[in-house]
Amino acid sequence: MKPITDRQIDFMGQRKLAFIVSGVLLLIAIGALFLQQLNLGLDFTGGTLIEVRYGSAPSLDAIRQLLEENGFRDVAVQTFGASTEVLIRLQQAFDPNVGEQVVSLLRDQGANVDLIRAEFVGAQVGDQLRDQSGTGMMVALGVVMLYVAFRFQYKFAIGALLALLHDVIIVVGVFSLFQLDFDLTVLAAILAVIGYSLNDTIVVYDRIREAIRTSQIDDMPQIFNEAINATLSRTLATSGTTLLVLLALLFLGGDMIENFAIALLVGVLVGTFSSIYISGALLLPLKLSREDLIPARKEADEEEEELP
Repeated sequence: MKPITDRQIDFMGQRKLAFIVSGVLLLIAIGALFLQQLNLGLDFTGGTLIEVRYGSAPSLDAIRQLLEENGFRDVAVQTFGASTEVLIRLQQAFDPNVGEQVVSLLRDQGANVDLIRAEFVGAQVGDQLRDQSGTGMMVALGVVMLYVAFRFQYKFAIGALLALLHDVIIVVGVFSLFQLDFDLTVLAAILAVIGYSLNDTIVVYDRIREAIRTSQIDDMPQIFNEAINATLSRTLATSGTTLLVLLALLFLGGDMIENFAIALLVGVLVGTFSSIYISGALLLPLKLSREDLIPARKEADEEEEELP
């Protein structure tokens, strides 16, 4: 069996290329957010929800096209539970008769359809959800930073926070770039991405910390390489099995959780990349050293014990 130094991948040697790739992705994501902004879902903007039940599974594209041709705007159509139950979202002011109007249009096309409910989600509720969700995300990032600083060292906390921001911005940027519906399920997926990415980063950081303390060399890039390679199989195995589940959710879970699955898929891929290439590499410009992890007082006490 070859020693790790003979078979390790030089991740730190590729850190400039990794930073370039990350920089390009971040520029695209931030540019999309500024130019196109997010396509906020009904949870945030307010509007009308209409649930109908068909006798047999309908064509969602045909329903969407019919409603748009009849003057309804910002129409989103998706299955809700069973394939015969359809949820229609209209980002417009609520009309008490809108449910019956929609059902009448569908019945005029020969469909066997019944109205289940028609509800209004107010813009004030949407504003509240947006503000509270943004605050919740900032609090989550703040708690993460404090935890990492307490468990490791403040330079680790800065590196972890930057890596998490990197992951979140890219995921949100993807939704802005492709104008995917951004609702509460996507927000929940982003919070899950934060936890997932942090878990991988903590594992890598823990191995880096131990490697620095036990290593006899001061070459930080080499120490980081050995630590990342030691955790690589675990990281790839975890990400691989998670991606299999998310792909199943994306293709078999239905329209209700499609964007949720997409957000998690992008987040896991980007989070795995950042855990391997970015989080450790960020510690180099932050000038992490052995002295940051081994208190000077402890070293002084050891020197005094060696004196006769």
